[in-house]
Amino acid sequence: MESMTPNQLATLGHPQRLALFSLLMRRYPDHVSAGEIADALGLKASTLSTYLGALQRAHLVGQKRSGTSLLYAIDMHAARQMFDALLSGCCQGRLDLCLPSPNTGPAAMPDRKYNVLFICTGNSARSIFAECLLRKLGGDRFNAYSAGTRPHSKLNPFAVKVLEDKGHDTRELRAKNIAAFSGPDAPPLDFVFTVCNQAANEECPTWDGQPVSGHWGMPDPVKAQGTPAEQALAFQEAYGTLKRRIEAFVALPGQSLDRIALQSAIDDIARAP
Repeated sequence: MESMTPNQLATLGHPQRLALFSLLMRRYPDHVSAGEIADALGLKASTLSTYLGALQRAHLVGQKRSGTSLLYAIDMHAARQMFDALLSGCCQGRLDLCLPSPNTGPAAMPDRKYNVLFICTGNSARSIFAECLLRKLGGDRFNAYSAGTRPHSKLNPFAVKVLEDKGHDTRELRAKNIAAFSGPDAPPLDFVFTVCNQAANEECPTWDGQPVSGHWGMPDPVKAQGTPAEQALAFQEAYGTLKRRIEAFVALPGQSLDRIALQSAIDDIARAP
C-alpha cells in the first residue's frame, strides 16, 4: 500500500476529488448514494462518476449495491494506510511533529466537564433532542450544546411536545447558529456530532483543539408526511434513536480509552440500530 501513496496523493490533489473524499470522511461510517453526493457538491452525474472512479482506482473509496442503487463510502483501512505511509515518510516516525499534541482531546482531560456540540441543519428537532438528552443522561460530566448550519427561527412544535412529555425543561431552548461555537469566545469543544446527513455534507468550521467527531445521521422527522399522529410518531422515533445512542455514549469509559479507541467506539454507536 505504501507504493500507492504517491498515486493516492495525486488523486487527492484535484480540489473537487478532495472535496468528495472529505465529504465521505465526514459521513463515515455511512454509505452515501451518488445522487446525494452530486447534490451536496453541485456536480453533474458524469463528472461525479469520473471522480468516484479515480478514488476507487486509488483504493480510497469503496462501493456496495443496495437494490438498484450504488452507495459509496471511504475505504478507511486503505485511507489509514495512506496516512501512516505519509507520516512515516515525511516525519520519519516523529509523530510529535506531524500529529496534534497527545495532550489534546477528551481522553487527556479527565478533570473537567466535556463540552459536546450536536449539529443539524435547522437546530429545531434532532440536535435539540440530543442536547436535552445529554443534559439528562450525562449528569455533571458534560456540557451539552446544539446548533444549526441554517437554524430555524423557532423550534418545531412536535419536538417541543415530545421533550415536555419526556420531562425535559424547554423554557430556555432556542435555535442557535453554528457560528456561535467558533471564535475566541466559544467554549472549547471535546466532541462534535452531526445528527443529520445534510449538515455532515456541509463544510463545518475547523474546531480548535481537535475534538473527537462523529456522524449520527438519521431521518429528519420534520419532513414526515401523513396525519398528525404519524408525524408525531416520527419525532418519537428520532428521540428514541438518539436516546439509545447517547446512553451508549455516556457509558463509554472515556478516561481509560485513547483517542483512537474512543473514535472507534463512537463510530460503532453510529452503526447500531
